[in-house]
Amino acid sequence: MRDALAGLCIGIILLLNSGFVVMRRQDSSSALGSIFRTRCAARCLSLHSTRIALSPRHFQSNGSLGWCQSHKQCAKCLEPCKDSWELKDGPCRDLCEQAFPKRHGECVTSCEFLRSVMVVKQGDCPAPERASGFAAACVEGCEEDGECSAQKKCCPNGCGHTCQSPKNLYRGAPMKPRKELVFEELESGVLEVHWSSKFNVSAEPVLNVLQRRWNYGIHPSEDGATEWQVVARTSEERVWLTDIRPGRWYQFRVAAVNVHGTRGYTTPSRHFRSSKDPAPPPAPSELHVSDMTFGADFSVSVRLSWSMSADLDIPVNHYKLSWSCSDHTVPSKLKRRQTTNGVIHLLDDLRENRSYTVELQAVSYWGQVPLKSSKAIFQFTTSQRQSGTKLFNLKTAVNSPIFIKPQSDLLDVGTPFYQDGQLQVRVYWKKKDPTVNRYRVQWSPEFCSHNGSRTQEKLITQENFASLPGLQFSCKYQVIIQPVGSKGKAQAESTTFYTPSCATIQSKSPKPIPCSTVSAVVPPKVLVKAENLTAAFSIYMGNVTGLFSWVVVMPQPPQQVTGYQVTWAEVITESRRNNLPNSLISQSQILPPEHNILVVSGLQLASLYRLEVQVITAAGQGPATSRTFQTPAHSKPVLHYKPRIKKHHLRSVIERH
Repeated sequence: MRDALAGLCIGIILLLNSGFVVMRRQDSSSALGSIFRTRCAARCLSLHSTRIALSPRHFQSNGSLGWCQSHKQCAKCLEPCKDSWELKDGPCRDLCEQAFPKRHGECVTSCEFLRSVMVVKQGDCPAPERASGFAAACVEGCEEDGECSAQKKCCPNGCGHTCQSPKNLYRGAPMKPRKELVFEELESGVLEVHWSSKFNVSAEPVLNVLQRRWNYGIHPSEDGATEWQVVARTSEERVWLTDIRPGRWYQFRVAAVNVHGTRGYTTPSRHFRSSKDPAPPPAPSELHVSDMTFGADFSVSVRLSWSMSADLDIPVNHYKLSWSCSDHTVPSKLKRRQTTNGVIHLLDDLRENRSYTVELQAVSYWGQVPLKSSKAIFQFTTSQRQSGTKLFNLKTAVNSPIFIKPQSDLLDVGTPFYQDGQLQVRVYWKKKDPTVNRYRVQWSPEFCSHNGSRTQEKLITQENFASLPGLQFSCKYQVIIQPVGSKGKAQAESTTFYTPSCATIQSKSPKPIPCSTVSAVVPPKVLVKAENLTAAFSIYMGNVTGLFSWVVVMPQPPQQVTGYQVTWAEVITESRRNNLPNSLISQSQILPPEHNILVVSGLQLASLYRLEVQVITAAGQGPATSRTFQTPAHSKPVLHYKPRIKKHHLRSVIERH
């Protein structure tokens, strides 16, 4: 791949941290709002076009979003144009004072411009005397442009207001780009989309808005596709997309926008599908007994519930469910099997006081080829007094808190949570006796999957709820609520609940959680780690973009990698205290297992950044690997070469410090 590849990604990622790249699903109204905000940004570039042209960091005659973001005054103008800016009710001056306490004039005028383009559509109203038909009716048919369909505006007709087709609809707006979009898929899975513009009569800076939609399946389908979503706004004519998923058909379209508006999007492109094969679905998670019904003839009906991730390469077609009695006192029987489509299933004809093992597997289809997940294995007992449950993992972790409904109708237990360095849960109860104003709460583990402490804890409270701190992971607890000071014979209420494993809490926490002192039967140590942290820096119009990469060192036996937790932070020096609002200080991100590359834009020249990578496996997180990098100090693009270059690092120029 050509050396300029790293520089070409700037068009997409240049303003990633400034809110100019949107990777979320949007409906048509929010997509229209994206055009409004792009007009707002184009206006800022127009106001500063002379400075941009004279800037030594200038590379384009029509200006640069990156230059604008790094320039103090232009950045203030740009602030209301970002998707992150919430256009609340009230004067723009009040909104801008919150972001810029001093000298916020450019922010105010930009905010007011954005409000105006959201209300007033493109084009001019025709002369009142030219109205004909219903448009000439003496009625107040509208009050503002937003009440009119499509491109029509609310215009006066001499005796009222009606929705009319405007004149000069595209005056000053740039020409549409050419409809042919070119796709190039890199070995890393990154997709490069580029296009070309027609001859432009616009003298104003032009920004491009790229949208896409997609559908699942072997064949492309516009009927089954998602709504159009905004992918990027850029002054370039190409973008890099790192979130392309196998098994999906994508279509793209692009619109050219300036301060005067747009002529609309190009016709949808040809469909594109990644050449990579889709991954099978993950194992179902949060598999548990949600209800258990006992019959008079010792029969039991159990309702199982589970969850499945919504972010899949291919949707789940069905689930394969099998169960068998695992009680050693009962002769072994063959497994019973069923297929279900939902995430809730009822098991009938079970027997009371028996132990059962359930296996659950998700199945997707890629054409005629089935893609099967790892199995989630779950054990439970059909006992009325003690419904013990235990969740096991096979190949991949099925991480979920296990929660059993309380045996008491007056006592309820919340979901365990990790806070202030300890596992906690809240219990609630109903007040039966109005004379009681204090309660004794006692709790202790009945059993744990590790050799933890069995110490009983207690507290006294005047409320009808309490927080139980200092819980152990992977334990079954009993909690007893005893009224204190009751005149009559006070009856205690009790129930049991289960605490999740440390790995479950850790997988959902952005911060590391110490598990060594609370672990169950010591799990296999996670030895997978990231090594050879490298960086490539590219400078474009004064903005630094870093391309970070690493390799994974796999121990024996190998452990399945489920993702990466990557944290990068600027090492702040005293001279860098006075930053612009929204400048990058620290950020953390979870990446999928196939992405061992991270692109970060908006970095500062001549600054230190610390990168930390932890490999996430089914058994937990591996040791953290960190490294500090120095960005270039020159205002022109500077690339330092690494002697040996690997293909999966985008064949980019690698810099080691």
